[in-house]
Amino acid sequence: MESGGLSDQLALVDLFSGLDRKTLDSLVQRGTTMTFPAGRIVAEQDRDGSTFHLVLTGSATVSVGGEDVTTLSPGGYFGEMSLLDGAPRSATVIAGPEGLKTFTVSQLRFSELLDEDPQVTRKLCVSLVARIRTIEAERAE
Repeated sequence: MESGGLSDQLALVDLFSGLDRKTLDSLVQRGTTMTFPAGRIVAEQDRDGSTFHLVLTGSATVSVGGEDVTTLSPGGYFGEMSLLDGAPRSATVIAGPEGLKTFTVSQLRFSELLDEDPQVTRKLCVSLVARIRTIEAERAE
């Protein structure tokens, strides 16, 4: 997939929605693609995690406490919060029956972007606050 297409997809991720095109393109340059065979564990609950994944092709099953909670398809993503805190994973993600291809960015490469452009941090804060407000509003309903 070309850089522009990836940048467009990244713009749909909550965390990255406030970033401009130049920053999204820079993020794409810092990432890579990974392919996982069917049934491979991509992320494991309560294990260290420091990589963001955007699903490009295939699917993945997300489970929490051993119960399946959702299926990710192209455009779905996981690990976005790990870019910021590197905390253990809150779910297990397993490649679906047709396998899984993702665009990935490590916490280290993402941190380089933040260090180079402090305005990115400000934009991320705005995105995070919007996400928190949405969650709070949903809980209040």
